[in-house]
Amino acid sequence: MNSTFPELVWRSDMMPISKRFDDPYFSVDNGFAETNYVFLKGNGLPERFREGFSIAELGFGTGLNFLTTVFSWRERKCSGILRFTSFEAFALQPDDMIRALLPFEELQDIVDEFAPLWSDLLESGKIILPDVELTLIQGDARRQVPNWTGLADCWYLDGFSPAKNPELWGADILQSVFDHTHPKGTFATYTAAAIVRQNLRSAGFEVSRIPGFGRKRHMSHGHKGALDAK
Repeated sequence: MNSTFPELVWRSDMMPISKRFDDPYFSVDNGFAETNYVFLKGNGLPERFREGFSIAELGFGTGLNFLTTVFSWRERKCSGILRFTSFEAFALQPDDMIRALLPFEELQDIVDEFAPLWSDLLESGKIILPDVELTLIQGDARRQVPNWTGLADCWYLDGFSPAKNPELWGADILQSVFDHTHPKGTFATYTAAAIVRQNLRSAGFEVSRIPGFGRKRHMSHGHKGALDAK
């Protein structure tokens, strides 16, 4: 599988910033806490975890969201397999992923476990372990998501800022996200930009704006259909 590696600038030798989008890959306040707050809590996790739970993500980045989710899955001692699918146009090189994840002491055991597997992930698009299956789909998500055959129980919408990467927040791709969501499935994202919320509502999601993480005043989350539907 061919990868188009992004150019990075490193802030304080620890924080990767995309030169293309002029945006950091995770919160400068605390990336691990941000992921837990925005993507896990925002999707009602880990309480919703169950055998075969399926998560899909726009923007794999450093792998921080994935590893934090695996950490939570294992901490909860969930049985069965967690299925995680991520769409990424500009996958990081393995050494850059490892470097970016060094500051997260809470995750170091999992970081060390997956570090030797990142190269195979870029080549094959898969990591399969007894308790987790990761699929990385490289390329433009606007083309890849509509062609995906899966359905997600929840989505992590984690592209770069809508102001700097509007293509990943457009009406067409968010419609595809909705179409590839299980009934009663959910989404969460760090952004509360009006155009993003409008596009999510137009796609069919119920959308709420709630307090954001750290320096962000607001974030968005929502669901498909009635959560109490039988």
